[in-house]
Amino acid sequence: MSDSHQTDIHIEIWKIKKLIKALEGASGNGTSLISLIVPPGDQLARVTTMLGDEFATASNIGAITSAQQRLALYDSVPPNGLVLYTGTIVTDDAGKEKKFTIDFEPYKPINASLYLCDNKFHTEALNELLESDDKFGFIVMDGNGTLFGTLSGNTREILLKFTVDLPKKHGRGGQSALRLARHSYVRKTAELATQLYISPATSQPNVSGLILAGSADFKTELSQSDMFDPRLQAKILNVVDVSYGGENGFNQAIGLSSEVLANVRFVQEKRLIRKYFEEISQETAKYVFGVEDTLKALEMGAVETLIVWENLDISRYILKNSVTGETSIQHFNKEQENDHTNFRDLANNAELEVQEKLPLLEWFANEYKQFGCALEFVTNKSQEGSQFCRGFGGIGGILRYQLDMRTFDEVSDEEITPAVSII
Repeated sequence: MSDSHQTDIHIEIWKIKKLIKALEGASGNGTSLISLIVPPGDQLARVTTMLGDEFATASNIGAITSAQQRLALYDSVPPNGLVLYTGTIVTDDAGKEKKFTIDFEPYKPINASLYLCDNKFHTEALNELLESDDKFGFIVMDGNGTLFGTLSGNTREILLKFTVDLPKKHGRGGQSALRLARHSYVRKTAELATQLYISPATSQPNVSGLILAGSADFKTELSQSDMFDPRLQAKILNVVDVSYGGENGFNQAIGLSSEVLANVRFVQEKRLIRKYFEEISQETAKYVFGVEDTLKALEMGAVETLIVWENLDISRYILKNSVTGETSIQHFNKEQENDHTNFRDLANNAELEVQEKLPLLEWFANEYKQFGCALEFVTNKSQEGSQFCRGFGGIGGILRYQLDMRTFDEVSDEEITPAVSII
């Protein structure tokens, strides 16, 4: 699986998380909210007929009409199914209401069928979309041979296995013959690993991580060998001792690695932030942090990996000066949004009218490809993630080349480099 495809999936997962949070925070009066999920392969005509039948007896006519109008935009159920939430939601304690509708094809098939009218939206089925489809590679290597396999969800597949007949320590040729045979065995395993786990089309690993397993020290020898592809070495998640080789060893390795596989995104996040911290500690000038400096580096095409906290609460404003007519882009956190002076041009005594407001995270998710960078959402759940959020404001980037941001702008009092102890 290519890194860009992985990035796209992580962004889609972030969007689903954000949507679930918004839907769970919404409420309506009576049965004014409709939750509708149509699985792949279902017939749109059936759903349309059902809504028509409901229309005759239901009290939430507005929501059903809205659902019918949205369904009319589709010729058929999309390949991954269709998700639709619509209705009139209560927006404040005074009972003010507004209409809400969202419909989309999920980024992967949704295996649920749902139609509910309630005073809340039902999001349980969306959690299925948050489950990882990551594929993991397994290399089970002992003195009798090697097995190559993959695991995706609950689906286990054996890609290849071969046997080996290594000479005995006390046989003809002694230790030198054994060393030569081991070397040849490790080389063959390394070469096959590259063939099986590196995609020829992208020259990148086609698995999210690798588990090396074995009943002897072959697995360690492979992991440390110069013959083992460095692209695969970087994907090693775990090295485990198993009692058997072959399929039994494969099954045992899966069991021993369950916790690591469950936390693979967590492991990837820790690695990414550690790499970022290494750039800082080594003073490579190949890093950037803070909203404004990161955006400058993005515009220059200098950012290789954009790293942002998944709960970054900063909004991107397009403001128009009511006197000069000029527009400007500003980025405010909640505290700055509540400061009315940020929406006035004091020099001209002019109002700065809001033309557009969008969460910065959403803007990044929509626009990051324009800057030729990868986008990584991180949490504050690991020690490294927490430090990144607290010490660096939850936004930064690893750069393609050295860049001294001080040459572009005087460092303000708010943007003094934070002290950081690299862990």
